[in-house]
Amino acid sequence: MREVPISFVKANQTGIVVFVLLALAFQWPWLVAILWVIQVLGLAGGAKWNVFVVAFKIFSHKETAVETQAQELTRFNNALAVLFLSLSLAAFAIGWAFAGYLFAGFLLLAAGAALLGYCVGCTIYFQYKQFVNRQRFKRG
Repeated sequence: MREVPISFVKANQTGIVVFVLLALAFQWPWLVAILWVIQVLGLAGGAKWNVFVVAFKIFSHKETAVETQAQELTRFNNALAVLFLSLSLAAFAIGWAFAGYLFAGFLLLAAGAALLGYCVGCTIYFQYKQFVNRQRFKRG
């Protein structure tokens, strides 16, 4: 199983929190669009294409303990971020600014909770895997 250093995951979560907070505080939907691009690049190319991770690698000079997270889980969480940002941008595109900021706010809450130690995406992923396994067991 491939692993991703937790420091990369936390760098991405921090970037999400900062960008969404700035977008909400200054009412800048274009910042949500930039965040969407960053997350899509990260989803497509992994950590090497994620701007937040690249910046972390450049500016972080300290050696950290190599705590990791499964790459599959990291990609799932990243896909959820892209989903919420896509919904946010779609709402902005049709003129529903409140809904746009609401979807971005949901992502802010999830990333903020993850930084504090509770991964909402991990819980969703676990429940999804349990559902898939139950369906497989019923059929087989």
